[in-house]
Amino acid sequence: MHTFFLFLAISFVVLIAMLLFGLLTKALTRWPYHKTDRLLTPAERSFFGVLGQAIDNDLYIFAKVRLSDLLWLPQGTKNRQSYMNRIQSKHVDFVLCDSATTEPRLLIELDDSSHQRARRRNRDAFLDEAVRRAGLPILRVPAKRSYAPAELRRLISSLLAGNVDATGQAAIDGGKAD
Repeated sequence: MHTFFLFLAISFVVLIAMLLFGLLTKALTRWPYHKTDRLLTPAERSFFGVLGQAIDNDLYIFAKVRLSDLLWLPQGTKNRQSYMNRIQSKHVDFVLCDSATTEPRLLIELDDSSHQRARRRNRDAFLDEAVRRAGLPILRVPAKRSYAPAELRRLISSLLAGNVDATGQAAIDGGKAD
């Protein structure tokens, strides 16, 4: 009988030790992820505020949307994975969507000085052509210190009405890019 209680006590101590070791190991195994301080850069946040003033209530603004969430490829597409790889890690700055259906209606890229680099120009040309062929208009806006909501509203309305040039895009002119 004494042996039984001794066995029970030792089993209990071992169980507690295993639980504590497991909790300690879990606590020491930290994941490397950290929360970002903000989703948008200061320039994007500034533009986002003006964009909110420039659109009607029938549109929602989505920020930093992956291109692969906007474009799809039918099954059986030749070289499908190659095409998917080309859009997989790309995103657009803003997407205006129909508030009733969330259908993407207009893409907006805020172009800062990095868009002048050759590699970025190639990326932009690919993006513009891919979305144009998919039937999505794109508005390129040079990053600057301030924006005119009325001008932005006019351009957005024009693009949503189907008034785009042959490239499927429009751009706001003027203002030194920051």
